[in-house]
Amino acid sequence: MGNALRFLYGKCCKPSTSEDFDSVGASYTTTTSGVSALAKDLFNFEINSQVPEGLSQYVVSSRKAQARWYGKLLQAWRKAKPPPNTPEMVIARLVVQTLIRHQKADVEGLLDFYGLPHPSTLAEVSAAESTRLPHDEVKYEMHTLPVYGNSVPDGDGLNDVYVSTTDPRESLLVPRQVLLAAARRAKARAKKNYDTADQLGKKIIESGYKVFDLPNDEMILARKYRIRLRGIDAPENSMPYGKEAKQELVKLVHGKCLRLLVYGEDQYSRCVADVYCNGIFVQEVMLKKGLAWHYVAYDKRIEFATWEKEARAKRIGLWALSNPEKPWEWRRDRREGR
Repeated sequence: MGNALRFLYGKCCKPSTSEDFDSVGASYTTTTSGVSALAKDLFNFEINSQVPEGLSQYVVSSRKAQARWYGKLLQAWRKAKPPPNTPEMVIARLVVQTLIRHQKADVEGLLDFYGLPHPSTLAEVSAAESTRLPHDEVKYEMHTLPVYGNSVPDGDGLNDVYVSTTDPRESLLVPRQVLLAAARRAKARAKKNYDTADQLGKKIIESGYKVFDLPNDEMILARKYRIRLRGIDAPENSMPYGKEAKQELVKLVHGKCLRLLVYGEDQYSRCVADVYCNGIFVQEVMLKKGLAWHYVAYDKRIEFATWEKEARAKRIGLWALSNPEKPWEWRRDRREGR
């Protein structure tokens, strides 16, 4: 997997113990946020209807009442937009809004249990602050495991991009059968039953997930995505500057973790996203280097038009051609047999 993924694992992720696997199927936790702890507890509740031990020290209501809270929170979490840059604020609001009819002491106790802000703190944070995503149309944000060059099919797409299920949004989206398969696979590997482990690994892959094995029998369960870079259309590989566009995208993302701002899905079930790599806006680089067109039909951002105009003026990349062909027209002509 390379050193980048090992570094990421060492900093962010830690798989649960074998006891956790036995009790909940498969569980992956992070050490960075109360949001992740809440996500794990909601997942556990979905499977075994148990609320976390120790919560009663923070709240006044019975365990039966606590179970009702977790049922409501589980439903609300699934319906809500995933947490963006500062998830503690967003999830604290979700908890408060979902349990608004319950006792104040219980709501604040639950927030304290996960180290989340209180309503008084939330009131001081305006909706326009950092709890918002950069663009109103963005539906959610994802952070990937390291991406490698062989995941780049062309100058405006990414295949086989993986997001760890330790992500708060991902943690509640994992199908139960995948979690159980991951748990069984871990047990099979521990017993050196590698044939069974490989069979279970194939089932996990068929479900759109993958287990990355790390040293010391550790692992990361991750979901696979395909990404379409929003707002640009690079030349196809067989077009002039198509190979250069692909090579530039490989250069930008190879071995790095990406920040994705997802707007939705296209007709091919790809996530349409803005892609950031070490703070660099990938679409901006592609446009400024003349390796992509501004895809005006699907994106009206003025910045994109400006970056394309600058590259045209400098006759950089494909703009060095006397009459560069638009990729969408090139594809249309081939569909129609021209």
